[in-house]
Amino acid sequence: MAYPDDLLGDDEYVVVHKHPHWKILVFPVVVFLLTVGVCVYLAALVQDFSWRSIAWIALAVLGGVVIIWFTLVPLVRWRTTHFVVTTQRVMAREGVLTRTGIDIPMSRINSVRFQHGLIDRVFGCGTLVVESASDEPLEFDDIPQVERVHSLLYREVNADPDDDYYPQPRWEGR
Repeated sequence: MAYPDDLLGDDEYVVVHKHPHWKILVFPVVVFLLTVGVCVYLAALVQDFSWRSIAWIALAVLGGVVIIWFTLVPLVRWRTTHFVVTTQRVMAREGVLTRTGIDIPMSRINSVRFQHGLIDRVFGCGTLVVESASDEPLEFDDIPQVERVHSLLYREVNADPDDDYYPQPRWEGR
């Protein structure tokens, strides 16, 4: 299912739909595993004491807060961040409680480039830089398969709007 179907025009199709690369979830997963490990270890240490119930409750509450703050919140933020290229515009949406978004019409885009360092190349992601009629370029970080997205966006920017070759979305990756 293409995102966001209700925001698309009648003759507009999704070309690319991406969430940020999964590499931004590595730290939250490590925090989750360490928190669970430390809490289980500490719970085992206090099992022979008379106040173990209070300690276990305190460990559960503390561990729960750490997991919610450092694992669940980044996971939800990752899941609700969207980078979408359609046949008529580039859209970026992010946020959970407070949503922000930007739409750039294809006709306003002057140039598209990408950049990725060694780590980004290993993970297969990078930063997409879109220069439009605005004052400064917009950077979209951690775009998976950034080179492919770059070439598809470049093709869309330079497409002839009179050509009727958009019967179906050509490529939609998640």
